[in-house]
Amino acid sequence: MKYLDEFHDPALARRLLDEIHATVTRPWALMEVCGGQTHTIIRNGIDQLLPDGVEMIHGPGCPVCVTPLEVIDRALAIAAQPDVIFASFGDMIRVPGSEKDLFRIKSEGGDIRVVYSPLDAVQIARDNPEKQVVFFGIGFETTAPANAMTVYLAKKEGLRNFSMLVSHVLVPPAISAIMDSPDRRVQGFLAAGHVCAVMGMRQYVPLVERYRVPIVVTGFEPLDVLEGIRRTLAQLEAGRAELDNAYPRAVTMEGNVAAQEMVLDVFDTTDRAWRGIGTIPASGWRLSARYADFDAKQRFDVSAIRTEESALCRSGEVLQGLIKPHECAAFGTSCTPRNPLGAPMVSSEGACAAYYAFRRLRTPAATGSAPLPSAT
Repeated sequence: MKYLDEFHDPALARRLLDEIHATVTRPWALMEVCGGQTHTIIRNGIDQLLPDGVEMIHGPGCPVCVTPLEVIDRALAIAAQPDVIFASFGDMIRVPGSEKDLFRIKSEGGDIRVVYSPLDAVQIARDNPEKQVVFFGIGFETTAPANAMTVYLAKKEGLRNFSMLVSHVLVPPAISAIMDSPDRRVQGFLAAGHVCAVMGMRQYVPLVERYRVPIVVTGFEPLDVLEGIRRTLAQLEAGRAELDNAYPRAVTMEGNVAAQEMVLDVFDTTDRAWRGIGTIPASGWRLSARYADFDAKQRFDVSAIRTEESALCRSGEVLQGLIKPHECAAFGTSCTPRNPLGAPMVSSEGACAAYYAFRRLRTPAATGSAPLPSAT
């Protein structure tokens, strides 16, 4: 099948791995930004096939995982109201709040609808004019155009019973926060191909110039990831720091201009709190003043929210790449997909979910690798 079979070809994978092993002469630490890439790496054991000393650090590229607990608790409070139909993508249903999750709200009588497109929520609002329909609009730049189109359409049709609870986050400010951290170990990035398909590669040019770090736009199939790793390591070994496109079948420098125009019409940039990380300046989107009437945060008074993170959960350290999931004492014991303490255990892009699903249950023995050199 075109664009599927050839990107799972074991002979091509072996060739890429041979090139990687022939290139690497010293330890390096790379970060794959996207949770989808993390799952590809763990599912296929790619990290275990790399040369000794080459470490894949799992980044915060799981929008469900970084949605702040306060926003989740607000969503739960809104969803529990009797006149509300709460629509969400399925991966938010089991994400734990301070005391419960959307699945529990549904079991207690809340009207929770799993949708496959935000436009489905608009149709629900059309069909239920007597109800308030709220869509949980989270995600990176990838899902923002469809969410923006949803609000645009609701305003155009005058759907006064529709609103959106927004928690959009942006990738470039997160990379800046990682590189500005005094604890940073990352020396090269695999950028998320689907984000770049929307926003284009050009948003990463200032990051490469400022931090002198390789950024390689990478896809999601096994050979995509291997090629992204190969190109990043080749730059590091040669002392180069460039923006490269290893996903040209989907990504251009300009991106999807029409989608960008829709996003810029509906959303404004704002500071955003990231769960387990903290507030990153100018790292999110909120509804602009023109669409403020459709902001569920303003429409529903649920201010009496007291958040409480699990004392056992170390998902914040996982999201920052400081530890691997199985280095958390709760992993696989008190924290499982059936009883999650944090979002990374239940999200389809969460690193903890990947490690649990593909049986990475033990902490590997220390390899005694040398300290990582500077990328500059």
